[in-house]
Amino acid sequence: MKVKILQVLILLKLKMDIKNLTSNKGNVLDGVFIIKPKIFEDNRGFFYESWNQKLFNNTVGEEVNFQQDNHSSSNLGVLRGLHYQIEPKLQGKLVRCVSGSIFDVALDIRKSSPTFGQWTGVVLDNVKKLMIWIPIGFAHGFLSLDKNTEVLYKASGLWSKEHDRSIRWNDKEINIDWPLNKINCSLPNLSLKDANAPYLEDADIFIN
Repeated sequence: MKVKILQVLILLKLKMDIKNLTSNKGNVLDGVFIIKPKIFEDNRGFFYESWNQKLFNNTVGEEVNFQQDNHSSSNLGVLRGLHYQIEPKLQGKLVRCVSGSIFDVALDIRKSSPTFGQWTGVVLDNVKKLMIWIPIGFAHGFLSLDKNTEVLYKASGLWSKEHDRSIRWNDKEINIDWPLNKINCSLPNLSLKDANAPYLEDADIFIN
């Protein structure tokens, strides 16, 4: 058993670097990982493995079966989120940015969690090619930091309009530090749904 675990860890190190992310309060957010793939580059271009089910499941410690891939394009200053789905149509998301850059946010909405209401933010772009795993129990959102930003993400559940929920992007109790000043933007470009989303205290959230 120990030999098998060691082999998995060595394989993970060869193909990607993984680490837990900490919240705005300095606490580890259980289950939220930043993933740095091993990129092979030469004069022809680059190659990297963006998805490997066995390695991924070993990393997150659970069996994740992705059911849907999504691809979005956003202009500079567009903010999408904070989104999640309620039971029984829960979703975890593996997010990466393939063009431009985003400030990507995960918010803990598990009411029984010691980090409930805490968030983490990381810049994803098409240079470092980092990915973030946002498990079930977290809301997700991002701010586009460039023109023509494109984001791809894998979802562990199918989208369901009936179970789709949002939390207000500028909830003062959460106090997410969106880097709007870095893109000379006073207010983000929002959908009507996101602009009118409920605050955390009024949202449908996870009990567990």
